[in-house]
Amino acid sequence: MTALIVAHFVLAAFARPLVRRLGARAFLVLALPPAATTCWAFTRWEKAASGSSVDWSWAWMPDYGVSVDLRLDALAELMVLLASGVGTLVLLYCASYFSDTTPRLAGFAGNLLAFAGAMLALVLSDDLISLYVFWELTTVFSYLLIGYDSEQRHSRRSALQALTVTTLGGLAMLIGFLIIGQEAGTYRISAILADPPPAGTAVEVAVLLILCGALSKSAVWPFSLWLPNAMAAPTPVSAYLHAAAMVKAGVYLVARLAPAFADVPGWRPVVMIFGAATMLLGGWRALRLNDLKIVLAYGTVSQLGFLTLLAGVGNRDAALAAAVMILGHALFKAPLFLVTGIVDHAAGTRDLRKLSGVGRALPHVYAVAVLAVLSMAALPPMLGFAAKESAFEALLHGDTADRWALGITVAGSALTVAYTARFIWGGFLRKPGVADTPVHRVGPAFLAAPAALALCGLVLGPGVGWTDRLLSAYADAFPAPAHPYHLALWHGWGTALLLSAVATAGGAVLFAARARVARLSRRVAWPTADGVFGQLLLGLERLSLQATGFVQRGSLSVYLATTLLVMLAGQLSVLIADQPWQGASAPRLWDVPLQGAVAALTCAAALLCLTVRRRMKAVVLAGLTGYGTALLFVVQGGPDLALTQFCVETVSMIVFVLVLRRMPVHFQESVSTWRRAVRIPVALAAAATLGVVVWVAAAARTAAPAGAAMVEETAHHGLKDVVATILVDLRAWDTMGESAVLAAAAIGVTSLIYLHRRAEGAAAPAEARGHTAWSVTAEPLTGVPQGDEGAPERGWLAAGATLAPEHRSVVFEVVTRLLFHPILVLSVYLLFCAENMPGGGFVGGLVAGLALITRYLAGGRFELAEAAPLQPGLFTGLGLFISTGVALIGLSDGTVLHAWTYHGRLPLIGDYEFGTPVIFDCGVYLLVLGVVLDIVRALGAKIDRQIERAAAEKAAAKAAARRAGPETGEATP
Repeated sequence: MTALIVAHFVLAAFARPLVRRLGARAFLVLALPPAATTCWAFTRWEKAASGSSVDWSWAWMPDYGVSVDLRLDALAELMVLLASGVGTLVLLYCASYFSDTTPRLAGFAGNLLAFAGAMLALVLSDDLISLYVFWELTTVFSYLLIGYDSEQRHSRRSALQALTVTTLGGLAMLIGFLIIGQEAGTYRISAILADPPPAGTAVEVAVLLILCGALSKSAVWPFSLWLPNAMAAPTPVSAYLHAAAMVKAGVYLVARLAPAFADVPGWRPVVMIFGAATMLLGGWRALRLNDLKIVLAYGTVSQLGFLTLLAGVGNRDAALAAAVMILGHALFKAPLFLVTGIVDHAAGTRDLRKLSGVGRALPHVYAVAVLAVLSMAALPPMLGFAAKESAFEALLHGDTADRWALGITVAGSALTVAYTARFIWGGFLRKPGVADTPVHRVGPAFLAAPAALALCGLVLGPGVGWTDRLLSAYADAFPAPAHPYHLALWHGWGTALLLSAVATAGGAVLFAARARVARLSRRVAWPTADGVFGQLLLGLERLSLQATGFVQRGSLSVYLATTLLVMLAGQLSVLIADQPWQGASAPRLWDVPLQGAVAALTCAAALLCLTVRRRMKAVVLAGLTGYGTALLFVVQGGPDLALTQFCVETVSMIVFVLVLRRMPVHFQESVSTWRRAVRIPVALAAAATLGVVVWVAAAARTAAPAGAAMVEETAHHGLKDVVATILVDLRAWDTMGESAVLAAAAIGVTSLIYLHRRAEGAAAPAEARGHTAWSVTAEPLTGVPQGDEGAPERGWLAAGATLAPEHRSVVFEVVTRLLFHPILVLSVYLLFCAENMPGGGFVGGLVAGLALITRYLAGGRFELAEAAPLQPGLFTGLGLFISTGVALIGLSDGTVLHAWTYHGRLPLIGDYEFGTPVIFDCGVYLLVLGVVLDIVRALGAKIDRQIERAAAEKAAAKAAARRAGPETGEATP
């Protein structure tokens, strides 16, 4: 099972090269994983039909009792066959539907196959947490597929709407899963079904939350608005996601949990009322629409309401009817969507008012459509007829609520017959006064997929008994009635058959009066759910704008003051209420007097920040506070922390200086005396409160410090540097997460600078000649030798000549030339000595970054490009790849980030050891180096380029003005 799931995602990752090489024929290759899954599922048919299951489990988070469990039983067998079988045919259909020149085809192909893999994993999941993970994966991939034509506003809006509705429902469902898992003591679905938690308030709330997620996924009213809009997706997406896969996920979840929770108060009213309402509203709406695809969409909404009602009724016969109806719906709705795509492809329109005579022009397509609509209208001998008969029979012998549901179902079935007839009439038959629609022929490969599905519906009508053992194996999870229902095409004359005849006749009458029905439907139409959703979003947007305008006033000082005041209010209220200082040991002012002196100087630098008006002075003073903190680390005996702090402060100050080049010299915000009088006490009170909180927290320790155990553990491995060992071994998970956050933050910040794209564009004329920000803006110097007039000049840097003479410092260039390589060697030394001496990948990456910053400061952005010709993203990505690779290698021993150490001996060096923590630290080194380089390029080189272009434009304007002076007779200054 796992191999099949993984195969979907792996091949999806290679969709781009496959499409680039094979074009649309790549879909034939991409269809292999779902085809293999279908074959595998057929080999497990007998086992599933006998009531057995195929299980697989992997402990994901054993400490929390969370595992990845897969289980193939009767219901999962049905869903796997649908998801994989229909998925295979849809992918084959795509090879004819798309052309080799279709834009963004590779991304679409990969997303469609990845969705198939996520859907397969969803129906096989046997624990609630992994089911939720794959549930949300289907949501994400459906968002990408619906928004395939991202240049169209309607596609983007429809994709976002589907994502919003299904994600909100999914979040509610997750809360329900967590409650059920806690109440049951397990997240294993099969265990919960075998021993459900006792009914109570918590379980009732959890069931309602889970149903909220299921109804939103299956587009049941009031969540049905997203499905019709999702028809903006290409037709293969509609045929797969919205007929056989994604929208069935909610119905599947209801069917999966019904054996355990159908008797919980609230379950039956929700599924029956909302299911019945959806069936009626969707079918009624389909009678007045003119787009064939939208007609099918509202028909799908109606059928999903019917399926939800059947799956949630909670008895054996209704469950059997729900299962066969799930199968029948996929086998008639998917081919109808595919046929609609063929009609659109051949005729260039889906408007049934404009289509006429298509059935005569495309007889084979028409024949396939007729087979599918016969099944949708539940006419014999199609599978749809057998499924509808079983549904009527199940509801007929139920309680009072079931009989009410039966009446609504008959009315909904009449609506189904009506819009089915309207579909086949509007899409294929001739209409008076409408000329025959010109169409082009379609090949047999294009028609093969819908024809195969429609023929399955025809064959399984008389052969529905073949599926009885499998589907009954699922239905038998409910208490058995006195006379269990068994699937067959013909059960003789009876009430169910009479109700089918009534529904068919009612549908025929509605179709005959279609014009008056359409007018009536438009006259009594309520506001559309889509319009209500749009108004809600507009109101929410207006509210957010007003709230943003009230809170976000554009003043950093106001934001900071608000944050500090909230923190003060919370902390002071807790301190005053609990008085945690009682019984706590009194704090010591210092361990040695030197600490007090350094702390006093640090506080003095912080207080001086309040008095300065120049930004540069404020940066320097703020940097001094950081250096003072590093000195405290030194005095306290923490060289690792001190070294890291020194490097971070140095890089931060340089970045601040680079940014300040584009900002005014003085702070622009005017601060009145009374505001300053308020801010200073707030800042001092916040600092004092934090100091008290830190003291109280340290004094509240009751357990023994963990430091001694970590020192012992480090020494046990023959290491000395406890800090580095914690970062890359004992707490490597934290380091890995922080590295990912650091990379994401750096990419986000620098992307704001690059805005459009990170690659450099065409150089301006001045740039092409090697000028930089320091030379473009410089006026030519007089009295300075030019060309061959001077003596030969030594070039200390690779691109030092790009700087104007007055901005060059020979001393700085020489020092940079002498120190650059030693600093790089030092960074590598700090990387590899971290096991026994202060250092590590983080500080080593910072030191290497400082070496590159020195080259930039000495020679400009061209010098930086010479020193680091590779893109920063390469270093960042490679670092993350190495760190993640080390983490995953540990899985071979059963634990993520499991450490190995190799001991060896070299002839000249002697004994050595090399472990995976060192490799992990190398990844951190490369990541930090890439982040620093990215920031310097964005805030240094990119801003340089902006200055250069502005200066070039200014110089060009000045030159144009000088040339224009003589022409107009004006004096040239």
